Amino acid sequence: MNEFDLIISSPVKKLFEGKAYSVSLPGKVGRFTILPQHAPLLAILHTGEIRVKDTSGEKIFTIERGFVETHGNKVSVFVRTKPAALE
Repeated sequence: MNEFDLIISSPVKKLFEGKAYSVSLPGKVGRFTILPQHAPLLAILHTGEIRVKDTSGEKIFTIERGFVETHGNKVSVFVRTKPAALE
């Protein structure tokens, strides 16, 4: 299965760094999914859940807002998380 490099960071800590099969994000105009070899993209994120699928299954992160950038086979997500996610 194809994978891409994914990093999800908040101002407080790195939430995820590794290979992923897909990441589903809460965009400003609705939910969207990024797969390997996605076209270049810069998008604003709103309150909701980020769902990452990797070799260990699915991981979920709740966010308040942020943005995502894709370039090549690398996806960078920068977010502000809800306080419960920081524990």
